[in-house]
Amino acid sequence: MEEIIEEPEVEPEPSSGVHVLQWLLRALREVAETVIPAVVIALAINLFLAQATQVLGQSMEPNLHSTQRVVVEKITYRFVHGPRRGDVVVIDAPDQSEMLIKRVVGLPGETIELRNGQVTIDGDTLTEPWIVNPGGGNFGPLTIPPLHVFVMGDNRGASNDSRNFGPVAIEHIVGHAWFSYWPPQYVGLVD
Repeated sequence: MEEIIEEPEVEPEPSSGVHVLQWLLRALREVAETVIPAVVIALAINLFLAQATQVLGQSMEPNLHSTQRVVVEKITYRFVHGPRRGDVVVIDAPDQSEMLIKRVVGLPGETIELRNGQVTIDGDTLTEPWIVNPGGGNFGPLTIPPLHVFVMGDNRGASNDSRNFGPVAIEHIVGHAWFSYWPPQYVGLVD
């Protein structure tokens, strides 16, 4: 009796095109597993925690300079407290073509007035511990509405600020300019 030996079925070797496709799919999966979470995390940080922005123009000189880059912290005003006098804030007002960086000078309910370069709040001269380049004309008196602040540039003669566009709604404040990271000679906390 003759023994019949069955040879195991051999599957045909996949073509090199199939190997390339499998490799490409694995590579795409790995990239997606890395890139998608990174993008989601970066967007969450940018939307809710902090973002980088650039100072444009000379309105905040001598304290901040054109093209200086700062980190804007967004948590404090949402969860801890509102803007305070002296804070340097970034504003995204609907009537402005680009975001502005200014200093909070007046708070809700206060009456602000500028005469001969002096800012008065409710009739008292404002003590400004930051450096100011005076300029601009007289302004006010104006009572700041609820949920608004009055902002000014530190370079008063070259600043588009609340003297031009009025008090800023707190909801239009992106956050507090917290840290300067570029150029290297200006690295540090923003006063």
